[in-house]
Formats: sequence, C-alpha cells, structure tokens
Amino acid sequence: MATIHAPKGQQSRVRTGAALMTLAGLAFVGYAAIFFMLNFTDSFLELGIGPEQVDKGKAEIEEFSPQLYHYISHLHIAVSGFIAATGLAVASLSWFGVRKGERWAFVTAVIVPVVGLAVALPAHYPWGLATLGHLGLIYLAVAVFLAGVVTAYIGMRSPVTRDRSTA
Repeated sequence: MATIHAPKGQQSRVRTGAALMTLAGLAFVGYAAIFFMLNFTDSFLELGIGPEQVDKGKAEIEEFSPQLYHYISHLHIAVSGFIAATGLAVASLSWFGVRKGERWAFVTAVIVPVVGLAVALPAHYPWGLATLGHLGLIYLAVAVFLAGVVTAYIGMRSPVTRDRSTA
C-alpha cells in the first residue's frame, strides 16, 4: 500500500482545515439539536422565526388544524434529523478522512453540505425567513467550514511524494 509523505507545513494545513471542517460539522449537529428541541416547546417555530415572519404560533396552528400542527411538527423533526445526519457525515469524513489527506473524503465532505444548503437556503429568501436569528448560526458554521475547506485544499493540492516500498 502506498504511503503519502507530505512536508510538515502541508500536513499542518490539512489537519487544521480538517479540524475546522469537523468543528463546522459538529455545529450543524448542534443547530439540529436546537431545531429539534424547539419543536417541543411553546415557541414551536424554528430558531429565529417569530411573529414578524409567521403571524400564528403553536396554539393558533394547533387550534386551526391539529393535523396541520402534527404535519409541521413532523417536518421539524425530519429536517432536524437530516441536518444532524449531514453534520455527522461532514464531521466524520473530515476527521477520519480529510485529516489523513484522503481526497475522496474531502470531495464528499464538501459536496454533502453544498447540496443540502443549495436546496434549503434559497427557499428562505422569498418569504422573509432568512433572518439573522434563523440562519445566523448556519452562516457562522458555513464560514468556519469554508475556512477549513480552503485551508485543507491548500495543504492537499501541493505536491507529495509517494513511498511505494511498503506495498
């Protein structure tokens, strides 16, 4: 099996980038936990969504239609699960793959949240749901993630030598 030998500076960049990517993945999990818990509180609506964005609260929705209330609740639970799963995937791929210089792990760790965010974020803007209170933590996690991606990429793109003597 080939062993990849990279200069210390490159290894440091890859590890630092992977650590930032892992931290961002764990931040996604934390956001998902908040999202999940709010479903079972009186606020009911998502983090940072209030009467300025939605003029009905938990009681009014449940009174209007118990079925609609349960449907919205199930969506909150499902979405929080997918956000947490994305975060766990990013954190695991980053820590166990990117940190070792595995390019497939890097590409996958980048593609997974990009797809999720590309689908989810645009829907927030037309209806005024893109508040800083609602998306601020996600924006922060994405900024940390991007810093990690750039740092790891710089470390991974530099030439390395391969030692095939251990094959």
